[in-house]
Amino acid sequence: MPYAPADRLYYDADSHIMELPDFLKRYADPALRDAIPEVSYSASIVTDEEVAVIMAQGGRHSPEHVAAQVALGDALIEKSKEIQGLGAFNREDRRTAMDLLGFAKQLVFATHSVAMPFSPSSKLDPALRYGAARAHNRHMADFCSVDDRLMGVAVVPLDDPALAVAELEHALRLGLQAVWVPHRPCGDRSPGHVDLDPFWARLAESGTPFVLHVGGAPLQAAKAWMNNGRPPTKDWLGGGENLRTKDIALAHAAPEAFVSMLVLDGVFERHQGLRGAAVELGAGWVPELLRRLDWVVKHWSRNDANLQGLSRTPSEQLTQQMAFTPFVFEEVGVFIDASNPDLYLFSSDYPHIEGGRNPIARFEAALGDRSAAVRDKFYAENFLRIFPGAGVEATMNTKAHSAKT
Repeated sequence: MPYAPADRLYYDADSHIMELPDFLKRYADPALRDAIPEVSYSASIVTDEEVAVIMAQGGRHSPEHVAAQVALGDALIEKSKEIQGLGAFNREDRRTAMDLLGFAKQLVFATHSVAMPFSPSSKLDPALRYGAARAHNRHMADFCSVDDRLMGVAVVPLDDPALAVAELEHALRLGLQAVWVPHRPCGDRSPGHVDLDPFWARLAESGTPFVLHVGGAPLQAAKAWMNNGRPPTKDWLGGGENLRTKDIALAHAAPEAFVSMLVLDGVFERHQGLRGAAVELGAGWVPELLRRLDWVVKHWSRNDANLQGLSRTPSEQLTQQMAFTPFVFEEVGVFIDASNPDLYLFSSDYPHIEGGRNPIARFEAALGDRSAAVRDKFYAENFLRIFPGAGVEATMNTKAHSAKT
């Protein structure tokens, strides 16, 4: 039996590839290959030693390891984690993992390979930034090509508007089904700058959602915020390169700023077919964002010509055009009560450990006594609103795959 119960379809808004060292180099243009670095695991729970073992086996898990993971059955999501997870980097194994997980569809993001395309450095050569993005997108499309349940997510930096549109076109030709953009200023521009309007227009025209995701902006707070005159705080993995207490407290700030710019600069107003999602960035900040943006537009539109032509309130724009994934430890039921049930998406984060051992059970507890209609939105309907192409043949495909297991 698959992990996901058979009572409804479950659409997973967050899963990952655990890239091997040559993830970008193998798919890079030959002229750029030497300049693109191997994937680094320095800020990860993954160790160089376990990567070395996998590479010594030809970039695969051993048959014994794969068999042990398959034998976990519906406990796969509980025990098959990080680079040791079934299908973490091998596309054929990922098909088997999807059979065991039982999700109708699953967005697939990179983990370690976006450091160069999403670098905030203004000194990075655009040819390298966008060359690394293209290598990523080729590899992601190849990985997801074996199973229509896998929805590959492209990466497209927004630092150079013309190059961003060109890479978007390439990602669309590859068949990738969403576009991850970094949630930071786009070079020296707001994401709502007129130079980026062709990018947002093309997304809307093609029916391709944009996605914000952790890793799309620097994870850690500015050094000055951490300087309290005391010994440094360790991150949640026991080191110093991942999320620390103050980092998680401020994690909402960058995506909240990015989404606010899209509203206040009129991007959602001009491109009402545009859809987007904020993934693995939490959702506790969402109800207050809606209230605050509505207040800002109500009281500041008299002074800001950009706001005077809005046909919908910010909360209406975001409810119609965006959705957000709560962390597994957040109280999504409370967020729904404080805003509305159209805003939130289920996610597993497979095979990352942050997704927890049993995300459905955790979310069920948080949803409490809320209705079946609310649950249907959270697990499926909101996903299909943002990613409408995911609904095509989903029921048929899921039943067919489940029949094999």
